[in-house]
Amino acid sequence: VQLQASGGGLVPPGGSLRLSCAVSGIRIQSWTVGWYRQAPGKDREYVAAISSGGSTYYADSVKGRFTISRDDAKNTVYLQMNSLKPEDTAVYYCAAKRYNSFSPYEYEYWGQGTLVTVSS
Repeated sequence: VQLQASGGGLVPPGGSLRLSCAVSGIRIQSWTVGWYRQAPGKDREYVAAISSGGSTYYADSVKGRFTISRDDAKNTVYLQMNSLKPEDTAVYYCAAKRYNSFSPYEYEYWGQGTLVTVSS
């Protein structure tokens, strides 16, 4: 099983980015896929997730600005990030677990991370 996160970069405050998590080895429509982020010197934060049934979870810090979605044909999960703030700067990781749960635990497989920098 492999998860490949991509799409990070430098964006000014108020800008947008779309992250992708390309998954191989499992079918994402049967798994829960989530996004985490970790800023320098801070704990890892659970940002968003999408269940096998298509339900979604968002942390309060990103609710209304970020949207998680998936393309089952491409076996890829996306994180659309709008109205970005400097405090969104972090390395973003995607992860997958077989349980239909939004608990931040039990994730089995992880991608390598993609850096998002929000700065003018």
